[in-house]
Amino acid sequence: MPTYRYKAYAAGGRQSAGAMEAESPREAQQLLRQRGLYATEVVAELSAIPAGLSFFQRGISLAELSLMTRRLATLIGSSVPLYEAMTTLYEQEAEGELKRVISRVRDRLAQGSNLAAALGAEPAVFGESYVSMVAAGEAGGALETILERLAEFLEEQQRVKSRITAALAYPILMILVGGGVMLFLLGFVIPKIVVIFEQNKAALPLITQLLIKSSNALRQGWWLLLLLAVAGVAGYRKLMKRETFRLKRDGLLLRFPLVGSLLRTLILSRFARVLGLLLTSGVPVIRATEITGDVVVNRVYRAFLHGARERLAEGADLSQTLKGSDLFPPLLVHMIAVGEKGGALEEMLLKAGTAFDKEFDTAVTRSMSLLEPLLVLGMGVAVGTVVIAVLLPIFQLNQLVK
Repeated sequence: MPTYRYKAYAAGGRQSAGAMEAESPREAQQLLRQRGLYATEVVAELSAIPAGLSFFQRGISLAELSLMTRRLATLIGSSVPLYEAMTTLYEQEAEGELKRVISRVRDRLAQGSNLAAALGAEPAVFGESYVSMVAAGEAGGALETILERLAEFLEEQQRVKSRITAALAYPILMILVGGGVMLFLLGFVIPKIVVIFEQNKAALPLITQLLIKSSNALRQGWWLLLLLAVAGVAGYRKLMKRETFRLKRDGLLLRFPLVGSLLRTLILSRFARVLGLLLTSGVPVIRATEITGDVVVNRVYRAFLHGARERLAEGADLSQTLKGSDLFPPLLVHMIAVGEKGGALEEMLLKAGTAFDKEFDTAVTRSMSLLEPLLVLGMGVAVGTVVIAVLLPIFQLNQLVK
């Protein structure tokens, strides 16, 4: 589904901006009106961005973007003028999408644009949080520091992504191998063995009868199973176009055993880190909360954070706003409250993000250590069931022969 960036006004005249998914600009305007916003500009991004990964575009990896950011921070820290720094990055970069993006950014700098505006013209690559932090760094004269923080954050996101990929690789491989073995046994091995049983016309055990029926159903109705799978995927993609369905799906994911807990921890880690970085960079809390809501993957959290802007605008503290929801654990709310009272909200948020990162790593390690033997056990039980179903009739035939 295409992603659109919008600028709009609320009923009270307050300006708002962000990103949303919709089928067309007209649908995006309708969704904004449902939120009480009146769009002044709706622009399609260059390409769709994977949900929640607003820092990079397909074709530009987090590793590439973090390396570019760190190189730029190093050059600026060495007192290299911004345009020359971009030229150096362009010359060092290999051919690809990122080099073309750097070229366009450099051209805008040559025309007199500042860095934040030059990067903001590439919304499919540099997310709103990235651009806002750069803008705050330019305004406060701390661009080098801000870029280093951005590079560290992107590197951390890459580490988390790699951790998730590595954790899921073994279970997915086991499921594919186990499923392939079962399909091979049911589709090719069992039919040849069944011929022996049918020739003897002996009474078969119930488990063998069920296995034979499953094999026949797979061989005769494989096309129906394939058709149902295709229809299921098509139906799911159609439902995913509805924002209400996506909201319900995200809420259901949070309630799943094990998966929901891991997902919640990952979301809280990103929330705390992004909000802490934005506040540290000098972005106002209301604007920072709005940007963080667009970065967070889960729509349940996103909807709550969008609504939280109203309470923050009315003068409520961040801790008071989050306390009214069970989406945020009491520990996080307490840390934010302590940070607000002590004037160290940014530090508390970053500490909370680090704590949730460690909790996520521990939970993934513990879950994988439990899941891997369970998958092996499940595969063994499935194959063992087939073996028993085949051997039982053979034992019975031996008894009849004796």
